Amino acid sequence: MDDKSRMSREIHVRFREGGRVRLPRATRLIIGFQHRQEAERFLEALGERMQKFGLELHPEKTRLIEFGQYAAEHRRRRHEGKPETFSFLGFTHICAKTGAGRFLLKRQTTAKRTRATLAAIKTELRRRRHLPVPEQGRWLGSVVRGYFQYHAIPTNIDALGAFRKQVVRAWHASLKRRSQRSRLTWERMGRLSSAWIPPAKILHPWPEVRFDARTQGKSRMR
Repeated sequence: MDDKSRMSREIHVRFREGGRVRLPRATRLIIGFQHRQEAERFLEALGERMQKFGLELHPEKTRLIEFGQYAAEHRRRRHEGKPETFSFLGFTHICAKTGAGRFLLKRQTTAKRTRATLAAIKTELRRRRHLPVPEQGRWLGSVVRGYFQYHAIPTNIDALGAFRKQVVRAWHASLKRRSQRSRLTWERMGRLSSAWIPPAKILHPWPEVRFDARTQGKSRMR
């Protein structure tokens, strides 16, 4: 960044703060360092930099954690517990291992997001309770497909299955409330869910596959 663009940004921030304009909520920032000392120096410098503009890091949402391939081993040597987790973009990131014992970055849908989505579905099911079952099924299927389009990533299959199960239970409860004489068995509910609600499956490849951009044949970048 040149001096001119840096200065324009600083003026912009000072103008907004001086004019008491409310700044938009910042996107969470995740930064990785190889050595803890580097992370501590950066965190200190970042705090000082923000203070120049009358800003500050949120004390409850800013933390320094040990995470990655060697985190579990290092913490075990210090007789500490498992590596901490962190949430980002709707996923909880966890230090895990493959069946062969290699490091695995495990990502699962955050419980908070799952609860919020299920609550919204239950509310809408109450509103649609007396609509024809096929119409409810088409709507519910589209909601679940949309949810899977974002959350169906590797290592998240258990969370997807649990989410689908809870959706089916919510639909079953909603349909039974349509009538006091409802005879909706779980066998019939299974047929309805199979017909309208997509199964839980991984839809997205691993990041290294998704971002593996290679030239094809003899093509070259010029």
